Amino acid sequence: MAASLFSPVRVLVCAGDLVGRLGLTALLQDDALIAVAGQCAPDDDLSAAFTLYTPDVVLWDMGWSATDTVAALNEVVEQGPPVLAMIADVEDAAAVWAVGPRGLLLRDGSPDALKAALTALAHGLSVFDPTLTDAGVGPRLSNEELLIEPLTAREMDVLQAVAQGLSNKRIAQHLMISEHTVKFHINAILGKLGAQSRTEAVVRATRIGLIRL
Repeated sequence: MAASLFSPVRVLVCAGDLVGRLGLTALLQDDALIAVAGQCAPDDDLSAAFTLYTPDVVLWDMGWSATDTVAALNEVVEQGPPVLAMIADVEDAAAVWAVGPRGLLLRDGSPDALKAALTALAHGLSVFDPTLTDAGVGPRLSNEELLIEPLTAREMDVLQAVAQGLSNKRIAQHLMISEHTVKFHINAILGKLGAQSRTEAVVRATRIGLIRL
């Protein structure tokens, strides 16, 4: 079930090393729209963790060697919660994606991209790091379910303002940015949502749960 727009996305952080789990938890706790429900390791009782923490999304850090945890990842994917997997090596992309996570990112991505990806997965989308296409790995979901690249926090702000019918000038004043920057963000939003107009972007974003009207 998709997460509610009115409550934080509950994330279960899974990583093989304690430092990795603590680092990701600290990073995510800075965002009011994300709640770290709990932490676990790949060799923990994952079924018990899902029951205890009831996550909307599982954030799975594959570590430096993804082959060591692919079997455990497969168990998570089969049990239900959408999984956002992070890998360190592009060469691991095909093997990890074949297991069936809902999203796949490189570990060296930005914090904003990670947070946006978690939100996207919680609302039924799939996220795929565009830099991984050279590895011969590609999304297998419909365009309606897919975001090749998640919206940033600022793009989400602009999208919500567009949905409220504000002009570029009003958006610029509201967010205290230039109109040129607003246009830049809108173009990025259209590209990421696969929309040809502001109206189409709002319609699709509403349908997939990214914004509320």
